[in-house]
Amino acid sequence: MPIATEQLEAIDATLATAAADQAAVSALRQVAPGLTAMRCDKADIQDETPFRTYENCDLFLIDARDHCVKITADPTVATGLVVAPKR
Repeated sequence: MPIATEQLEAIDATLATAAADQAAVSALRQVAPGLTAMRCDKADIQDETPFRTYENCDLFLIDARDHCVKITADPTVATGLVVAPKR
């Protein structure tokens, strides 16, 4: 199920000033039901390009349709969200 434009707007509003913490992950689960949402340390994802960047965190999209999970820049194939602190 692709991420709808309305969901992306809600995600942007949620993460605009949020910290990359459990509260942000919980909020993402509320605004994007059906998508996996998780937090990751920046060091674990440092070689990837964020889908979106905000004041305190970066957003990455994941594609878990196949057996391997991978980062994607395509919201039409994304199955989940990863939020990582900027620092």
